[in-house]
Amino acid sequence: MVKSNKSKIVDCTIRDGGLVNNWDFSVEFVQNLYAGLNEAGVDYMEIGYKNSPKLLKGAEGAGPWRFLDDDFLRKVIPQKGHTKLSALVDIGRVDENDILPRSESMLDLIRVACYSKDVDKALQLVQTFHDLGYETTINIMALSNVMENELLEAFEQIRESVVDVVYIVDSYGSLDHNDIHYLVEKFQTHLPNKRLGVHTHNNLQLAFSNTLLASEKGVELLDASCYGMGRAAGNCPTELLVTHLKNTKYTLRPVLDILERLMIPLREKEEWGYIIPYMITGTLDEHPRSAMALRSSEDKDKAVEFYDKLTTPEVNFGDK
Repeated sequence: MVKSNKSKIVDCTIRDGGLVNNWDFSVEFVQNLYAGLNEAGVDYMEIGYKNSPKLLKGAEGAGPWRFLDDDFLRKVIPQKGHTKLSALVDIGRVDENDILPRSESMLDLIRVACYSKDVDKALQLVQTFHDLGYETTINIMALSNVMENELLEAFEQIRESVVDVVYIVDSYGSLDHNDIHYLVEKFQTHLPNKRLGVHTHNNLQLAFSNTLLASEKGVELLDASCYGMGRAAGNCPTELLVTHLKNTKYTLRPVLDILERLMIPLREKEEWGYIIPYMITGTLDEHPRSAMALRSSEDKDKAVEFYDKLTTPEVNFGDK
């Protein structure tokens, strides 16, 4: 059992789950989810992306949680409880002029996702959001593919920055407990002045155990989603953290109510979670896009053919 009271859960059901259904959640769904998470004592709810529709293709087809608007948010959650609200932005997809000062916004936390090569740009955004009064994180994606020297260079910039929390992100769901152990210690060694967060994917059925290990080692912000809803193999399930983290004030019953009323009916319509093609991309340390394409085709269960295609040298060579 985890003996931690520093842990804080960041529920990403709407933001990461939106990658499954193009953010097609009703206002009532999001209101019910917020009420349940708030009752359960969950610390943050990531209610979507704060990207700009002007900077993204295909924006008109997405639900409102893809491009959060402050006036809209005020109507959705007129009365905020204990649970803080978070939004994610991507480098090059956010218009800084769209961000109100925190004192005028429904959001408390803005997280910046980037690849290691763009850490400098991410930290410029972080500085802007920090100056506006927000809590901030930087989420370095695809860590399993980052070269050592790149990471050390990123650490130097991050150490001197104002960012509050630095995230270890298992983008491809390929990391195991040894990798998490190694990465947490590396981040702690090089960023002694920063709090840490972790975002796991469930390609190898390790999202929950990897998150617990990170928590035991002192990682504070733990990403999760109800019923594990998230792109492809999904995330660490919120309900497992709520019931398993000890010396915390979380309550399971409201999350079970969310699962029963909202998530189980949704899972009958949308697919996410541990599925063989996602296991294959996870074990090969590859982006799940090829597995997602397979699951949308008539050959969705042809795992052997898919595996052979991904492991044939000339295919790999062509993809690089």
